[in-house]
Amino acid sequence: QVQLVESGGGSVQPGGSLRLSCAASTSTYNSRSMGWFRQAPGKEREGVACIDPYGNTNYADSVKGRFTISRNNAKKTLGLQMNSLDPGDTAMYSCAATSVTYTRCSLAHQSFNYWGQGTQVTVSS
Repeated sequence: QVQLVESGGGSVQPGGSLRLSCAASTSTYNSRSMGWFRQAPGKEREGVACIDPYGNTNYADSVKGRFTISRNNAKKTLGLQMNSLDPGDTAMYSCAATSVTYTRCSLAHQSFNYWGQGTQVTVSS
């Protein structure tokens, strides 16, 4: 089993920045792809960014150039640096991990098997 705990959400004005973190409890963290997803009220879950065990990344078009995903294998943490935030980024953000190891990552939520509880990000003036 993999347990994931997110932190770092909050409220920010448009144009501001936030950094999300996710702590994982698994001895096989290094071998799993990790991802960030978000879901706004009334909308479907959306893949935001993912990173595979090799450090390759994928981003949703809506966040390219503004968000950066990173992982620290020694600390078993996942990060998401979010810059130039706008109200459209308001959502519950969750981190996720795959059960299959050493695979390239996808932004499809069906590819991920373990989920954190989420952290709320609100962008408003």
